[in-house]
Amino acid sequence: MDLIRIRGGRPLKGRVSVSGAKNAALPLMAASLLTDEVLTLSNLPHLVDISTMARLLGQLGAEISMNGEAPEGGNMGRVLSLQAATITNTTAPYDLVRRMRASVLVLGPLLARAGRARVSLPGGCAIGPRPVDLHLQGLAQLGATIELSEGYIEAEAPQGLRGARIVLPFASVGATENLLMAACLAPGETVLENAAREPEIADLAKCLIAMGARIEGIETGTLRIDGVDRLHGASHSVIADRIETGTHLMAAAITDGDLEIANARLDLVGAVADILGQAGVDIRQNGAGLRVRRRNGLLAGVDVKTAPYPGFPTDLQAQFMALMTVAGGASKITEAIFENRFMHVPELTRMGADIATDGSAAVIRGVQALTGAPVMATDLRASVSLVLAGLAAEGETRVRRVYHLDRGYERLVEKLAACGADIERVKDAE
Repeated sequence: MDLIRIRGGRPLKGRVSVSGAKNAALPLMAASLLTDEVLTLSNLPHLVDISTMARLLGQLGAEISMNGEAPEGGNMGRVLSLQAATITNTTAPYDLVRRMRASVLVLGPLLARAGRARVSLPGGCAIGPRPVDLHLQGLAQLGATIELSEGYIEAEAPQGLRGARIVLPFASVGATENLLMAACLAPGETVLENAAREPEIADLAKCLIAMGARIEGIETGTLRIDGVDRLHGASHSVIADRIETGTHLMAAAITDGDLEIANARLDLVGAVADILGQAGVDIRQNGAGLRVRRRNGLLAGVDVKTAPYPGFPTDLQAQFMALMTVAGGASKITEAIFENRFMHVPELTRMGADIATDGSAAVIRGVQALTGAPVMATDLRASVSLVLAGLAAEGETRVRRVYHLDRGYERLVEKLAACGADIERVKDAE
């Protein structure tokens, strides 16, 4: 098993490129099940979760080929062609779904196209319960019959799905994506109210429209879908990863560096940029990317509460906490999306951070400097927060269980090293 070794204290300088968004790519790949024609996706990141989804789609009957790599906004993104000419299998097995909860996104497309689906209840990062109840309730309103049996979702729509009005109790990203895809092939009009508004959902909707879907209300809380008989093939480029963008913004800030972030859009990280601006970080659009550095060499503590888009994303909470550990004064972070998402706190305190938690809130009192220490990652975003802390710490930090990083960050060590970080991935001798 690998670990990441970091010797901190070096400001990041230079240029780093953001990869395609994993959270956009996964539902886009699942959308290939909605047509018997070829869906070509470019700017796909090379990540474990992408490979897992490809294996799952292959088991369901999709043929997948990689057409090499092509430049997208200065970044080398993979190009995949996916064609589910015939769905040969409607079961998404536990062995694959347990590795990545986004596998449940094949449920809606399978029901819409094949009329049935058997999908294992999902796994993924251990950051508190994230039930799929809203997916199932919405699909039932579209006409599916659903049972849970031996850890599997058993769903059928023998008479086909039909349009319906669905009001989500909260703006679930996964439920919005699953229901949006299913509704595209459901006769009649589907109105999806309190839909999530994340940019990745807008990216999915734009791809579905290119495939022949009829969708209105993109980027609003109400989606209207007029079901069609069939969808056709299309080509689509995956949007840049706003979570990776935010991570690099904070990496530059925590090291007092000066970075150009290529293939990044300020409008996708507006809430993050506002909060970082209050903390003393200057972020400006610079051509086809962003430039980030501290405004006057100092960081100030800022309070933040995570929220659905366009609010501050929960997927950047751990990284922001790492940044606040070296900011002047105190800050408070309230996690309003997921339970049990402060698992990085004990590891940051091992590095000298002063953090006190109380339920869904954490109070951070900035320290003059962190110190390197052996630490262990517990989930994807927690792992990168420890990397950021290591970049700023005095001495050496060793981050174990870095396989979490491989699920969401493409070539992170390589990218940071190219900007001056003393960082490398090595075999763990223990």
